[in-house]
Amino acid sequence: MATVAGMSSADQPPRVAGPEDIDDVVRILVGAFAEDPAWSWAFPDASQRSAQHAQLWRHLVRGAMRYRSVWLSEGGAATSVWIPPGGSELTPEDAEALESIVVDLLGPGAGRVLGAFEEFERAHPRDEPHWFLTLLGTDPQQRGRGHGLALLAANLRVVDEAGLPAYLEASNSANVPLYQRYGFAVHGSFRMPEGGPEVVTMWRDPRPL
Repeated sequence: MATVAGMSSADQPPRVAGPEDIDDVVRILVGAFAEDPAWSWAFPDASQRSAQHAQLWRHLVRGAMRYRSVWLSEGGAATSVWIPPGGSELTPEDAEALESIVVDLLGPGAGRVLGAFEEFERAHPRDEPHWFLTLLGTDPQQRGRGHGLALLAANLRVVDEAGLPAYLEASNSANVPLYQRYGFAVHGSFRMPEGGPEVVTMWRDPRPL
């Protein structure tokens, strides 16, 4: 892809993803979370994980797209999925459908994943309006080039323009220092059910522009 001289695609502005982009968004997320500590634990069969993750992420991305708050970096190297203040990840109908999807995918193993979703819900602060970063991922073939962090920085400028805080759940503790560089602080933590991996919750107060 052509870029301005001296400027990488990571420096170029992201765009809001539309329904026509959902396959690209899901593809990026499947690759990005294939070895994630929490989500590989949730879907332990490596031979089926990509197909299982694809169904899960597609369902969650569709839920967020009703707010036009799913983003793609220039060139499609990274994607972010946000829920705006007062929004919800899924409609009540889609939340019921999610349970059916997990049961179909995991059978007897569905209980611990559904329990994990309950832990995510319990940990989520609700006393102050905020933007919620549900997913941020980079195409594995594009890692190390700054695409994901450039997308995060661009998104946070939008959040700061609104004068609102932001919240996320770090399912990989290795990413906590990266988020701290962008103004997030550790809010708390919880473990996935049955002695699963730790998830760190993080909060970011708005920064003046």
